[in-house]
This record gives sequence, structure tokens and C-alpha cells, in this order.
Amino acid sequence: MDFALSEEQTAIYDMALAFGLENIAPHAAEWEKQGTIPKELWPELGALGLGGIYVSEDSGGSGLTRLDATLIFEALSQSCPSVASFLSIHNMCAKMLDAFGSDEVKARYLAPAISMETVLSYCLTEPGSGSDAAALKTRAERTNDGYTLNGTKAFISGGGYSDAYVVMCRTGDDGPKGISTVVVEDGTDGLSFGGLEEKMGWKSQPTRQVQFDDCKIPAENLVGSEGDGFKYAMMGLDGGRLNISACSLGAAQAALTQTLQYMGERKAFGKSIDQFQALQFRLADMEIELQAARTFLRQAAWKLDNGAPDATKFCAMAKRFVTETGSKVANDCLQLHGGYGYLADYGIEKIVRDLRVHEILEGTNEIMRLIVARQLLSDRG
Repeated sequence: MDFALSEEQTAIYDMALAFGLENIAPHAAEWEKQGTIPKELWPELGALGLGGIYVSEDSGGSGLTRLDATLIFEALSQSCPSVASFLSIHNMCAKMLDAFGSDEVKARYLAPAISMETVLSYCLTEPGSGSDAAALKTRAERTNDGYTLNGTKAFISGGGYSDAYVVMCRTGDDGPKGISTVVVEDGTDGLSFGGLEEKMGWKSQPTRQVQFDDCKIPAENLVGSEGDGFKYAMMGLDGGRLNISACSLGAAQAALTQTLQYMGERKAFGKSIDQFQALQFRLADMEIELQAARTFLRQAAWKLDNGAPDATKFCAMAKRFVTETGSKVANDCLQLHGGYGYLADYGIEKIVRDLRVHEILEGTNEIMRLIVARQLLSDRG
């Protein structure tokens, strides 16, 4: 059992870390205030091969593994988890198009997605269907030319910002087997957006409802086969759960690194506060927790890459453990900064806010527990 990263994996991590520190970290606070990420950033990431991380090389992607992807998102999120997680969503969409899209869909949407000239958003959640995603109501009615789409998607990262939307919609009866996937381009007649959501964190990501009112979609924009859309959507979630966990891990690591520096400089009662044993124990606990989370995450990614039968269970367990560990460590770092941790200038409170949603999206952590419990009961026989 080899826990060491390969030379290539170390290079991938170092490349993503360096890019983030140079091009994202200095601007993260300002982008949060502006409520948007400059579109010019994405082609720069695309040029590094990060627009199609696990898109096959045959399709022009980087063809990397899920483990490789966790390294990229851990590294990038040390500069800003909001930016890193948006990139994860785009990559989840790109992988769906690569795995299930027709040659025509790939030709029109995948190549510009890989270069990130086209930014993609993932549209599954609706105002009335979150954890119960198979209950979605957005419907695509067959026409002579394709589909007419009606419905509303909620909490969509990139709503009104992205160039195309990968939309799960109902083409058949109730339940998961009646769901299909289509691509809707920005500017399509009948496509509109709700107001900008005011959020606790992830503020640099524009988030809006996405609305379809008699939205006309050509037949060739169907991804894969009718009725298989829910399966496609779920197949992307194991990897998405790993990515969002990696974003929690990287941001919490950045908070701990900054806290170590701060504690060496902050004086109280005649000495730096890193000399107090009680606070040293807090640092030790955080390091232990992050190392445990990192090992667990990489094991789950390894299982997904190798098609292990318990990969989904491990992805769920890792998502629950790593995102909650990341939030706990970030909150502890804020506490160790004292009043300064509560100020925006130090950046710790932003990490606390950004990481909170990781326990909700890509399947709530309650759903992660449900997946694990059901597997345990099933294995019991």
C-alpha cells in the first residue's frame, strides 16, 4: 500500500497551488465584494488543462483520475474555495457531455468547455426538490423540432453568468426513469433568471434561479438517451462529492497555515500565544483531523478510480467526514485568531462562511449518512 504521490501528481498539485496563489488569492476578497468571478480567469485555467480534468484525452481533455482532481481542488481552494468549487461544477458538466453526449453535442459544447471559452452550469435542484432530486418537475415536451422546456431550477451556481446549462428535466412519467438531460445555451428564447441570491458564503459565484418558459430546445441538444438523465446526473455526484470535500480540505489547510503564522506573532502575557500548551493542543488536534480527512478522501478517490464496489459508500463517507472536519478546523482557526478572526481583513471568516455550504450541496450530509446506513444494512443481509 503506497501512500506517496507520484512525481506527476506532485507536479499537478504544485501547478494548481501556484496558479491559485498568483491569480486567485490576491483578488478573492474583491471578487467576493463584486459578487462575480472575472470571465477572463477561466480560459487561463483552461490553458492549464483544468477545464476538462477528467474528460478523456480522445475528446481533448486532460484524462486525469479522480484522485488527481482532488489534488487540484485541494490546491486551488487554498486560494479561494468559492472559485475552486465553481470549477468543480463546470468539470462535472464537461464529464457528463464527454461520457454521454452525441458526437454533435461534443463538437458544439465540449471543445469550448475544455478550453473554458464556454462555462457550464449544472441544473438539477428545484425549489421543491433538493435531496429528493428525482421529484423534479421541470418538463420537456416533445415537438417536431425538439423540446419545449418549462420549469424552474434553484440555487444554480452561474445562473445568468454561464454560457450553457446542463439541465435535468422530465420527458416521461414521474420518478427517476422519466428524467432526461438537455443542454440549454445562454440567450435561448424563454430562458431567464431570478434575482441574485444573497448568500452566507460563495459570494463570488453568482447564484440565481434559472427559469424556462416555453424554452425551445433542438432535438440534438439531448444528452444521451431519453429517460437516462437521472442516471447521468447521479453518476457525476460521486466525483463531485470528492471535489467539494477537497475544497473543504484545502481551505481548512490554508486557515491552519495562516493560524500557525498568526500565533507565532501574537503576544499575550509576555510570550507568543503558540507557547501556551492548551493552544498547542488545539493546533495538534487540527493537524490530526486534517491528515485523517486527507487520507480518507484519497482512499475514496482511489476506490472510485478503480471501480471498487463500495466506492459510492466511501465517497459518501468521505464527503460527510471531510466537509465537517474542514468546517470545524476553520471555525477553530477563527477562535484562535480571537477578535481578529472575526474581521474580514484576515480572511478566516470568509473561509468559515464559504465552507458551510459544503455540508449541504452535492447531497446533504444527512443524505450521505443515509447512503452509508443503507449500504450497511444491505451488506448485513
